[in-house]
This record gives sequence, structure tokens and C-alpha cells, in this order.
Amino acid sequence: MEDQVAAHIASNLRQLREMRGLTQAQLSKLSGVPRPTWANLESGSGNPTVSVLIKVAAALQVTIEELISPPRASCRLYRASEIAVKKRGEVLIRKLLPESIKHMELDRMELPAGARMGGIPHRSGTREYLTCESGEIGLSVSGEQWRLSAGDVIVFRGDQKHSYLNPGARVAVAYSVVMLAPY
Repeated sequence: MEDQVAAHIASNLRQLREMRGLTQAQLSKLSGVPRPTWANLESGSGNPTVSVLIKVAAALQVTIEELISPPRASCRLYRASEIAVKKRGEVLIRKLLPESIKHMELDRMELPAGARMGGIPHRSGTREYLTCESGEIGLSVSGEQWRLSAGDVIVFRGDQKHSYLNPGARVAVAYSVVMLAPY
């Protein structure tokens, strides 16, 4: 049982550290746990005290339970029914990612023929990237008109008044990436 817990800790620490793109030295400094102790923990040869586990968990922002439990799968499938979808007028807006990313919005927009949707101006300093996947997308930004065809990308200030239009006779699909300015 003890060997199994040590193996869980080793696997979980390595996975959590690598997911965060950190080195053992960086986490050692962050947690106050000596670097050789990190190496022992990640090799499975460590026998940490509760105090060390508390420091490690705090540095990685996880619970102690997550450190000692069997490792989680490194993948998770999200079914379409689990992804947020909303409708604004006739336009179907679907989140591209099931988890949020700080200061970023990623959406897929499906505009039926002739559909129009007003954009919501974001806070000052925001950038928006709009990619037309299929069909045609008309974009109006502060009175300027732009027309995108499949594959075209336009970058604009997302804090301006803007709107989207499908001028075509078939459904148009676009992807919106909004890089929100920090508060």
C-alpha cells in the first residue's frame, strides 16, 4: 500500500509539474521544499511528511488527496452535449473549449442565410480575431464594412461597436477569438 501511494505521488507530481511547464527547481522555490526532495518524490522513493505534502499541494494548487490518489487520465472526452451553446437571434454560438481560459473567449458562430447579429463591445484594449470557415461573413466595425470568404481572418479592436452578417444564400460558419484586455 505504501509503495502504491509513493507511486501515485510520483506520477501525479510529474504530471502536474509538466502540465504547468515548471521545473523541479521552480517548484522547489515556490513551495519551500528542497529540490532533492522533489526529485525523490517524483522518483517514487520519497516518504514525505504531512508538512511536505501540504507545501507541495499548495504550490501546485491542488488538494493532498489529488497528490496521493491514483493518477487521473491525461485525456478527457467532452461530448457535444456538454459544450455550452447559446442562440442570439438566429445565430448559434458554440464554445470551442469546455473550460475557460483567462482573458480569452473562443466561439464558433453559425449564421443562417441572411442572419445578422450585433457584437457586444468588450472592455478597452480587447482584440478580436474572426476567421471565416465557410460561406461569407460581413463584418461592420465602427462604420467600416468588411467581407470575409472561407479562410479569411480579420483582426480588430473588440471594444468598438461591431456586427456580423451572412450576406450569402447558405449557412456561414465563423470562429471568433476574443483576447480580453486585463482589468
